[in-house]
Amino acid sequence: MTKSICTSMAPGILSSPQSAAASPPSSCPSRLDASCLQITRTLSPSTIPNADDLAFGKHVTDHMLQIEWSEARGWYKPQILPYHDIRLDPTASVFHYGFECFEGMKAYRDPKGHVRLFRPDMNLDRFNKSAVRIALPSLDCDELLKLIAKFVEIEERFVLAQPGFSLYLRPVMIGTNRGLGVTAPTSALLYVIASPVGAYYATGFKPLLLEAISSREATRAWPGGAGNQKIGGNYAPVIAPEKAAQGRGFHQCLWLFGDNDAVTEAGTMNLFIALRGQDQDCHELVTPPLDGTILPGVTRDCVLSLARERLVPLGWLVRERQIGMAELSEASRAGKLLEVFGTGTAAVVSPIRAIKWQDKLVGCGLSPHQNAGRITTWMKDWIESRQYGIEEHEWSVGVGHLTHDPHRSQSTLQTLDRIEQTSLQKTGVSTTPSFAVEMPCLSWPGSPSFRGWDSPTSAGEILREPSWLFNCREAQNY
Repeated sequence: MTKSICTSMAPGILSSPQSAAASPPSSCPSRLDASCLQITRTLSPSTIPNADDLAFGKHVTDHMLQIEWSEARGWYKPQILPYHDIRLDPTASVFHYGFECFEGMKAYRDPKGHVRLFRPDMNLDRFNKSAVRIALPSLDCDELLKLIAKFVEIEERFVLAQPGFSLYLRPVMIGTNRGLGVTAPTSALLYVIASPVGAYYATGFKPLLLEAISSREATRAWPGGAGNQKIGGNYAPVIAPEKAAQGRGFHQCLWLFGDNDAVTEAGTMNLFIALRGQDQDCHELVTPPLDGTILPGVTRDCVLSLARERLVPLGWLVRERQIGMAELSEASRAGKLLEVFGTGTAAVVSPIRAIKWQDKLVGCGLSPHQNAGRITTWMKDWIESRQYGIEEHEWSVGVGHLTHDPHRSQSTLQTLDRIEQTSLQKTGVSTTPSFAVEMPCLSWPGSPSFRGWDSPTSAGEILREPSWLFNCREAQNY
């Protein structure tokens, strides 16, 4: 094990024993290069948290990926280091002018024990666009993906082999240059941390109550702004209105815009609305268009793709169009509002029970004893089936493929070094796949419940008769 020695730092980042080694001087700025990765492993690996203690963001893994950048030298050598504090000059631009962007993505373990990333190309493309929007440096997404894959490979033991569990990845880029001048950053830090997380709805769906907030009261995003970017400045201003709404008994805010109270986002989620057609045969799935005020969510894109693939052939209309609260309220009154749900990386889908708008509570199609609509449930099952590699699809990419190691072991235990394996044994956490619970995405009316990969009925046999075909037949009679 070789530790890097810091000889020079990007401006604004204070020297630390765990800081990255400087790249050699160059006449032109260096490009991000995954082949230059330097790895320093921790000497004190942590124990794996208990599965029932994996609240979102509560725990972090043992290492972090870190890459510095300066305008003069370009990208420094990337490093994977033991998790550590970041030391910055008090005048660093991130503290004063909000030069910060981030992403949220996940790694999953499939039934064969392999770890997969879900649509990482889409996450990193959005990350790059967010950085460029606030004058942070652009990057080579392919090279960053290789680095993230290696990072996940090192932290693989934190990807628990249970349905609903995953490793949340948080890439971040911040401006680090010293000085109080309002200028584009001349130095930056890109880092990636990871957090093992459990199922968002561990005990089943819990539908949300939303309070609609007019843009005359508070505005999340506006035309020409940066509402379609994943930057910190889009999140802090909405916390106070959301906290106030929670004090009135609601879970989140539904952000409206314009004189017609057009629906935009729910909390930090994209929003979908299922409407019954006039002739009962042509239902409609609606989501607001990407007009610059809406974040282009990865899960949003998944829902649209799956709806066009599986619902459109059955006569459904899938539209990205503006929809106002007046139309939504009238659909609810007339019994034409089938269901409403939000989408995002954390929960995949979140059903909505009702929305308070003006002086009334608008019901969103759920009966008093119903926690989620059919489309909400199907979308969750369909997406998770691809996330966990149960249904093979190009959206799910094996980490071993990205690190150019196609011969990685079938068992996670064989990939762990002695220290990590000892840590796992102390906690009693299994690293072999144990999907010994019912997987809703592999069951259908009249079929035997799926009991796990050791069941006499193999996943391959089940997938010859895809469950979504049964869902779609039912969708015809919604």
